[in-house]
Amino acid sequence: MILRNENGLSFVQFESLAHYPIHQGIFGRKGGVSPSPWDSLNLGGLSGDTRENIIENRKRIFSCFNLPVESIFDVWQVHGNRIICTESNRPLDKEHEKADAIFTDRPGITLFMRFADCVPLFFYDPKNNVIGIAHAGRIGTLNRIAADCIASMEKTYGSLPGDIVVGIGPSIGPDHYEVKEDVASDAEACFGETEGILLQASDGKIFLNLWEANRRILLEAGVRNIELAEICTACHTDTWFSHRAENGKTGRFGALLALNGNH
Repeated sequence: MILRNENGLSFVQFESLAHYPIHQGIFGRKGGVSPSPWDSLNLGGLSGDTRENIIENRKRIFSCFNLPVESIFDVWQVHGNRIICTESNRPLDKEHEKADAIFTDRPGITLFMRFADCVPLFFYDPKNNVIGIAHAGRIGTLNRIAADCIASMEKTYGSLPGDIVVGIGPSIGPDHYEVKEDVASDAEACFGETEGILLQASDGKIFLNLWEANRRILLEAGVRNIELAEICTACHTDTWFSHRAENGKTGRFGALLALNGNH
C-alpha cells in the first residue's frame, strides 16, 4: 500500500489501483476535530460524537481530492448482503438506504463507507470503468458478500472476474480476532477446508483470518488481481479505529472511492 498525507490527514491507497483514473483512500483516525474517545477523524454517526464534528471530518476527507461533499453516495451498513448499483448521489438531506456494498460506473459520484475492524473491499473493473466498496465483517465475509459483489458486477456491468482488481483494506488481523466455536462452525460450513482461515493457538483459542477468508472467496469467484493491505486495526489503535481493541468506545474511519471524471 501507499501511505499519503494531504491537508493534515493520513490515508493509504492500493498500489494496484494507483495508476488508474480513480480517486481512492482509506483514512486513518488523525487530523479531524472529534474529541476522545473518537479522536479525531471520526465518521461514525452512531458513535456518540456530534453531527457537526462528523460533517467537518467528512469535508476534510473530500477536500483531499477536491471532490464536492454533495457527490457522496453512502449507505447505512447493516452486516447484510444487499448491493446497490447507483447512477446518482445521495442528497445530503435524504435518509440512507440499508446496504453493505455500493457500485457505480458514473463519474461525479463518490462512494463512501465507514469501518472500525470490518474489512473494506475496493473493486475496480478497468475495462468497464466500474468501482465499488463493500463492508465485509464476520457475517458478511462468511455470507460471501465478496462473491456476491463479483456476480453483481458481471450481471449489471458485464464485468469479467479476471479483469477486476480488488483491494482488501485495513481491518482486524488474524492475531487479534478470537472467535468462539459457533463462528468456527460457520467458517467450516462456508469453506469446508479452513486451513489458513481458522487458526488455533497453543492454548486452544481459535482465531479467524478475515483477510484470507475474503481472498479465498475472491479467488473462487475468478478474481486474480488481489492486493492485501495486511494492516491490523487492532494492532494500531494510534492510527486506526478498532471496535474490538477499544471495547466499542471508538469511532469509524472513512473509505472513499470515485472515478476521475477528468480522464
